[in-house]
Amino acid sequence: MIRWLAALFLLLSTPALAQPPAASPVADYITAGQDEPGYRSWYLAHPARAGQVKAFNDYLETHQVSEVVPTWQLLRTATSWARCGEQPFEIPPTLQWPNIVQTLRYIRDFVVPAVGAVEPVSGYRNPLLNVCAGGAPESAHKHYSAVDLVPLRAITRERLMQTLCAAHGRRGAAYHVGLGFYAFLRFHVDTSKFRRWNMDPAVASHCPPIVRPPVVTATASPADPQAPAVMPATSDPQPPLQ
Repeated sequence: MIRWLAALFLLLSTPALAQPPAASPVADYITAGQDEPGYRSWYLAHPARAGQVKAFNDYLETHQVSEVVPTWQLLRTATSWARCGEQPFEIPPTLQWPNIVQTLRYIRDFVVPAVGAVEPVSGYRNPLLNVCAGGAPESAHKHYSAVDLVPLRAITRERLMQTLCAAHGRRGAAYHVGLGFYAFLRFHVDTSKFRRWNMDPAVASHCPPIVRPPVVTATASPADPQAPAVMPATSDPQPPLQ
């Protein structure tokens, strides 16, 4: 009995083996350097970036879209950034900030309620990177209206398409939404033109048709299209993961 009690005590007092951290749902969709450690390295590599990131985040807060997704993820450029000799993150030109506000509103109001939380894996692409990445000449990414996303909760590709297509059919025209799908679960949303592409045929046949009314009433655009001046760099040694 004593030996049995000693064994039981030893079992209860032994800490459980640590479990390896679960892989991020977006790990297969981003390259090394565009993850959180990569963002911190990029942020700290140039003193001006602290002020630029703060100015951008303040702008999103002003237009009530700063909580849709973490701001730092919106600064990811293209997956091919390293091959193209570009930066993994970039602050878009201030004149283009209003474009992402409208896209974030659509994501907040119709994408997240449909499929749950999402993570941006690609946003702004400067003209040189857009060419190198094989983007269209007038890609919505180049104008910062577009963001590629990956859902964070488990979902099949077919269900993802069905759900997003239904929301797009109901509200996409009012927001001028472009909805596209890439490999696996990566999908594209922009607010530059009402359209869809790369749908699996079996799903596309059940999607609402694209009907463009003669006059599309645009939803409310940012109240102040002028972005704030870039704020001076701060001395904060740690980049805020906004």
